[in-house]
Amino acid sequence: MKNIIAPSILSADFGNLQRDIEMINQSEADWFHVDVMDGVFVPNISFGFPVMAAVKKHAFKPLDVHLMIVEPDKYIEDFAKAGASRITVHYEACTHLHRTIQLIKASGCKAGVALNPHTPVNLLQDVIEDLDLVLIMSVNPGFGGQAFIHNTYKKIRDLKALVQGVNENLIIEVDGGVGLQNITALVSAGANAFVAGNAIFATDNPTETIAKMKSLTASTISI
Repeated sequence: MKNIIAPSILSADFGNLQRDIEMINQSEADWFHVDVMDGVFVPNISFGFPVMAAVKKHAFKPLDVHLMIVEPDKYIEDFAKAGASRITVHYEACTHLHRTIQLIKASGCKAGVALNPHTPVNLLQDVIEDLDLVLIMSVNPGFGGQAFIHNTYKKIRDLKALVQGVNENLIIEVDGGVGLQNITALVSAGANAFVAGNAIFATDNPTETIAKMKSLTASTISI
């Protein structure tokens, strides 16, 4: 399975959004990561369908949509219609998680579940066969630029053990504090998809940074 780089457009320059989208299109990145925050589930607000539509209009790569919102079931079909390829909901926000996963798949999207730093991976045991992706939050969700939580490595290894012989094609994605300094260690732990915001967009040459990340993941072996 190839390793995936997913730049988070939350860290893009919204005054030059089309420019940054085109940069990602032309780079070695694999997905666009789209963070949707409602100011309720997390203490911040990002954007909704109008911005999604603007991104989709110019993006040539899949949209990896991360819903950090309460009652996500109300909006899944709308995000699918707006162009999402993958929709990830939070375990902590879903009362009936299996139903939500089925709703995502019925909308034509791949289904993912995100776990906050305090949530153990074994809580996914009863739905792990149904998932296409699990997103391990390596910071507390809601704000960019936070320090990486070291326990993430253990959670990735625990998740790898959970899917062994059950769903070995599962994508293990990491979001928060990911950069050149730790991406090889994350691959070694078993992750294969990497969300990066400031680590890409705050550099002098984001295209080159993406290429370096891609190269580092390609040269590292998961254990």
